[in-house]
Parts: sequence; C-alpha cells; structure tokens
Amino acid sequence: MSRERIIALFPEASFGAALNCIGIAQALREQGARPVFICHEYFQGLFAEYGFTEYLLPISSPRSAKEHQRYWEDFIERSVPYFDQTPLEQIDSYVAPAWEAIIDSAIEAEKPLQQLLARLKPDAIVLDNVVMFPAIANAGCPWVRVISCAETELPDPAVPPYLSGASASDKQACAKFWEHYVKAVAPAHARLSRYLESHGLKPCAPGLFLEESPWLNLLLSPAPVRYTRQQSLDPQRFVYLDGCVRREAPYVVPDFPQHNDAPLVYISFGSLGAADVAMMKRLIAMAAALPYRFLINVGAYRDQYESVPDNVYLDSWFPQPAVLRECQLFINHGGNNSFCEALYYGLPSIVIPYCWDGHDNARRAEETGVGRYLPRFADPIAALPGAIEQLLGDKALHQRLQQASSTMQSSRGTEVAARAILGLPSP
Repeated sequence: MSRERIIALFPEASFGAALNCIGIAQALREQGARPVFICHEYFQGLFAEYGFTEYLLPISSPRSAKEHQRYWEDFIERSVPYFDQTPLEQIDSYVAPAWEAIIDSAIEAEKPLQQLLARLKPDAIVLDNVVMFPAIANAGCPWVRVISCAETELPDPAVPPYLSGASASDKQACAKFWEHYVKAVAPAHARLSRYLESHGLKPCAPGLFLEESPWLNLLLSPAPVRYTRQQSLDPQRFVYLDGCVRREAPYVVPDFPQHNDAPLVYISFGSLGAADVAMMKRLIAMAAALPYRFLINVGAYRDQYESVPDNVYLDSWFPQPAVLRECQLFINHGGNNSFCEALYYGLPSIVIPYCWDGHDNARRAEETGVGRYLPRFADPIAALPGAIEQLLGDKALHQRLQQASSTMQSSRGTEVAARAILGLPSP
C-alpha cells in the first residue's frame, strides 16, 4: 500500500491567499492526500475550522505574536491615506514600503520554516505568496507556486506591469510605471537578492520578488478575463484554473425591515478596505438612499458603526462564496479571490480598488466588460448609484456572465489543481 502523500500549504498571512488554498486543500483531501497548513499564529484556527491540521510557524522576532499582528494592523491603518492615490503615486507611498515589510517577514520566518519542513517532510509544498522563501526552495521536494493575485503577477511583454492598473494597449503608461517601479523597489530587491544568494539561490530578475516554480505554477485567471500572452506558457508547468473556489455551507440571508424583496448587493473590500471606516460610513449612507438590500463586510471594525439603515446588514465576516450565490451584484476591491468568485457565480462586479492587484483587476473588469472600474481617486461613491442601476439592468451582461459561470463551475478548478499537485514526482 502506498504511503499517504503529505502536501504542505503555506499561504501568506492574508485571507485571500488562505481561503484560496482551502479550496485546493479540500480537493487534495478528497483525492486521498493529507493536506496540512503552515500558518502564522494570528491565522491559527482558520484552517482547523475546515478540518485541516495546522502547524504553527513561530516567527524569529523580538515581537510577540500580538505585537506582530499589531505591526501589520498599524501598517494598514497608516496606509489608508494613500488609498486615494493613483497606482503610479502609490509606488513610493505604499508599494515600496510594503515590499520592505514583506521581506522583513520572510527573513523572520526562514529559520522556523526550515525546522518545520524538516520535521514534516512533505511530498510537495504549495506556496501562495509574493516573495520567495529559501527554506521552500531547499526543502528537497517539489514546490508549487500559486499565482493568486492578478495574472499580471507573471510578466509578459503583452501584459501590463504588475500593480499598474494600466491597459496593455497603453504602452506609454506601462513603460512609465515599470521604470518608476523598478527604481523605487530597487533597495528592497537588492536586499532580497543578497538574502537569497546567502542561501544558495539565484536572485530574481529586476522588479520581481518571486520567480516561477520549475515544477508547477497555478494561475487563478479565468478565461473571460485572461490575457493573450506574447510568450506562450508551457502547459505542463503552467495550469490555468477556471475557478478555484472553496466550498461553504449555505448562507441564510437575513430579513430586512426595508426593501426585503429588492436585489441583494454584497459589499466587501477585504481587511484593507475595512480599515477605511470613514469611507465605509459614506458608502453606507449612500446605500440607505437606494432601493436595494446590502450585505456589507466591515471587518474588525464592527463596533464603530452605531446606526445601520434598514436596508443594510453589517457583519465582521461573511462566508463569501455562499453569500455570492444569493446576490445579484458584488461591489469589491478587486482582490483576486473576490474578482474570480464574482465570475464563478455569474455576478457583475463594481471594482473600487485600494492598492496592489486590485488596480489590475479593476482595469481588466472594465476592459473585458464583466464589470465597472470606479477609481478611488475619482470619487467612486458619487458614481455608485448609476453604476449599480446600469449593471443590474444589463440583461445581455447577465446572460454572458451566467454562461461564463457555468463553464467555470464545470471546470472544477480545485480538482484540476489537486491532480496537478499529486502528479508531481515524489522527492
């Protein structure tokens, strides 16, 4: 009898990556493997809720776990004023400092990660992150890269620069962003390069912090929004997943005192967006005047909302895939999970990006006609009522999205990912 294969999943400390990996892990478990999660202390318990074994990653840092979590919360809250900037402006104010902080975390995690992997002896490691960890490259088993931000994360001459929010057809804007970006992140890139070399690894190309895996790369970019690449990808090493969505128990929609039979709109901007309480309150005030029902995710800041309109229901957490099954429209920040899950359930999106890959997905939603892009720097609240009415009333769009949804759901992306992972050679 063959030994049960252990697959270690190591998502970055963000809900997007963590929840995406849960969907893959569910399929791995069904196909006879033993998926386990390596997690940061402040994510402990999330994976156990879905029945998976967790291995805590202690950080080699003078900060305690609570202090480490507060470090990131402070970083996010300090960054809120930059969310109204253009992607080009955010390079200096947000992106370059974020890379420095990400590299700090990777260096702190290296030694405990080495020790944990030596103990686990996994058959393969699934990395859903934006930076390389030498411990993974040197673990003695195949590793899988999950490209779970926008498809722009994997560069190509025909694809806009990562984080730019630019159109591929606007060559001038693409060139201007990339030139500024490479220069601004050069200190962080040089620091990571020295660190990788000190562990026997080659540095990444300029502007990149994680190279492709030599074994397997999974792209969470559905066909309706996929780019036509100039340089074709080897289908043996690069697998597109037309939908990679975890399973959740059904969601029961609450009763609303007002507009209880109206279209249901879900609003979630992730943990980053929830930190901008002032904007969320403006959005709630706007929603109160509209003839729709709204489910709104306000994250860890629920206690800062005293007055809630009758057509609005607030919560600090929603089982998003289950909620989207019940909705007719999704207003989100363009995080790749949200962007792809809207397509998976056939919903149009209104994307109001804050930072990072949200800009790229917002642009792509507009370009491919699956949603609207309302930039933060152009007063999106004022444009929301008209955008909601337009998208809810667009019957041709709904028909196209339902067809895309049917294709994505029948593709069983999590099962495709699991089969590809289990098809890797044993160490």
